[in-house]
Amino acid sequence: MLALIFNIQKLLHDGIIDTDGNPIKDETIQLSPKMPPMRTKDFAWKNIGDKTTEKILFHYYRQENNKSVKVAADKIICNTTYEHEPATLDFVPQIIPIGPLLATNSIAGNFWPEDFTCLNWLDQQETNSVIYVAFGSFTVFDHTQLQELALGLELSNRPFLLVIRPDINNGSENQSFLKEFEERVKNLGKVVQWAPQQKVLNHPSIACFISHCGWNSTMESTTRGVPFLCWPYFADQLFNQTLISDVWKVGLRLDPIAGGIVTREEIMCKIKALLQDEGFKVRAMELRTLVINNIKEGGRSSINLNNVVDWIKA
Repeated sequence: MLALIFNIQKLLHDGIIDTDGNPIKDETIQLSPKMPPMRTKDFAWKNIGDKTTEKILFHYYRQENNKSVKVAADKIICNTTYEHEPATLDFVPQIIPIGPLLATNSIAGNFWPEDFTCLNWLDQQETNSVIYVAFGSFTVFDHTQLQELALGLELSNRPFLLVIRPDINNGSENQSFLKEFEERVKNLGKVVQWAPQQKVLNHPSIACFISHCGWNSTMESTTRGVPFLCWPYFADQLFNQTLISDVWKVGLRLDPIAGGIVTREEIMCKIKALLQDEGFKVRAMELRTLVINNIKEGGRSSINLNNVVDWIKA
């Protein structure tokens, strides 16, 4: 996403986008020959609502990009690793990877109180059995999509931990449905409003993560070796899905039907496909090893961070 923003001027020059960031046509491009492909309709400033908001965001990115060029930033540090994105980091060498950066304080970065009872519930589940479902801080579902999600989990007949934020399902219709659903599946799954995600992903009972593919969640899950089912919403999440499913091959896409709804059948089938193929878990654990080695003494990210600190001190 950062590399894309750095190349806005080139996208304009090459006729890929117009002066408001709108793609001239729906096509697939590569910022460099070795980087994963991007669809122009999935650019970071698209898919965030109305045209006015998209235009405002694009011009914000363009303005900030121009500021970075003018002030000639000496260092740009980023919460990623070379193993996650080698082609991008080779293409934009001024970006210095110092990840994975993981919160050590249990309250860091949380918008709502965490429900720690889910950890006790996870302790009672079998190893590698639970479907963890969480969609970050911004995703909003209408009643139809919330129903399909809940019923898809129920049809999978696997234990699940479902995080439904207080504001993800506004309306009495959703609240009534969720109450009935929780009562019906109380022997199969648990529903909470917010979970201590890093602790959840690190729990041995977790089999996979149905995620919006936000970058924090992506880093946290790959650092724990947990495979994904991808359900992106907007911004970088769509490209993160490409990395997860097509580049790292540690997850599968959940494909919506016309109208954008991910059906209960799609959810059930993809859960089954992901968990029946042991290759996803093997690759996830291999990526985990590569990523964790970065923050050990002598690892690439550790060296990068120490170099930045030495540069500041100098």
